[in-house]
Amino acid sequence: MHRLIVAAAALAMLGGTASAQDSLKIGYIDPLSGGGASVGEGGLKTFQYLADELNAKGGILGHKVEIVPMDNKTNPQESLVQAQKAVDAGIHYLTQGNGSSVGAALEDFVTKNNSRNPGKEVLYFNYAAVDPSMTNEKCSYWHFRWDANSDIKMEALTNYMKGQPSIKKVYLINMDYSFGQSVRTEARKMLGEKRPDIQIVGDELHPMLKVTDFSPYIAKIKASGADTVVTGNWGQDFALLLKAAADAGLKVNWYTYYAGGAGGPTAIKQTGLDHQVFQISEGIPNSGNKAAMELEKDFRAKANMSLWYPRAVNEMRMFKAAAEKANSIDPVKVAAALEDMKYEVLDGGEGIMRKDDHQFLQPIYISSFGTLADKAKEPFDEENTGWGWHLVSKIETANATVPTTCKMKRP
Repeated sequence: MHRLIVAAAALAMLGGTASAQDSLKIGYIDPLSGGGASVGEGGLKTFQYLADELNAKGGILGHKVEIVPMDNKTNPQESLVQAQKAVDAGIHYLTQGNGSSVGAALEDFVTKNNSRNPGKEVLYFNYAAVDPSMTNEKCSYWHFRWDANSDIKMEALTNYMKGQPSIKKVYLINMDYSFGQSVRTEARKMLGEKRPDIQIVGDELHPMLKVTDFSPYIAKIKASGADTVVTGNWGQDFALLLKAAADAGLKVNWYTYYAGGAGGPTAIKQTGLDHQVFQISEGIPNSGNKAAMELEKDFRAKANMSLWYPRAVNEMRMFKAAAEKANSIDPVKVAAALEDMKYEVLDGGEGIMRKDDHQFLQPIYISSFGTLADKAKEPFDEENTGWGWHLVSKIETANATVPTTCKMKRP
């Protein structure tokens, strides 16, 4: 009897160990301290919510999904340290979004790791690093991007802007790293092609997440006579930029990538620019899609923030669908299953993970921020401002696509 009890206890211990090892860990490598912490914390809440959603339905092939937070301080070198820690801990999936300089470093890391360690492959799921080079000349089989790259976004944005005759003088201001440089280059190129009459009256790059007072930059914008500003700024670099604009009484239209991030809506309300700040994104809270708006309501109740990243929802749900298609959580098999996968995105419409470069193609939304005329149809405001996002234009997937130069090396 004693031996039976000991054997049962040993089996129970083994069962407990097996259960712990049975979880499917995703290393979340993003800023949880420093200037990017607000967006990093928001992303972490989002992925934890989505893991809970999956786990409530049995996880992924019976594996409980666990998000492992790893602070990279928005620093490429620190990101590589965290990525190596993840690999050493047996984590085979990494996700990251804030900062294309970080994204490029992680893409290179997983490519080298997988070539050196066959059988121990790692996938990098990118939810927000949008430098086009990552799915063009630097593309990797082991990298998948769910956000539209900045060229796709600029294509859609300039297609909208070309039909706005009030735009005559544009000022470009962006963060000085690969993504910001891409925004300025493509804005100049595409506006030049579509609206050659528009003058670019300023083109400014500034240090990333280091400027605490944007008033000198705002003074330059005022002096230029610009009627429109185009910016890819995010996090505190957007919020502080708009705060300085409000303090200076700058009254221009803003075309942005990330106005909806932490602090952005509050800063916009302070400017008094009612529906003069536009954002391009893959979804908005007031999209009109019933399922998406129900998720938005539940997410806000549990996370105490709005859903900044509909693309993260698409990422995690497609991860599950790919694993089920492959009947495996092996990264090599999941990667193969993701290629050319079609999926109904959160806000409605079909997206596809393009096999050629692993860029997800999806509908794109242009929205403006301000007072909401019909609260029954548009119930969601932002940061308790009373203002919210209003749909201006939806660009379907076929019209939100640009070609790729990727020449992918396959395993």
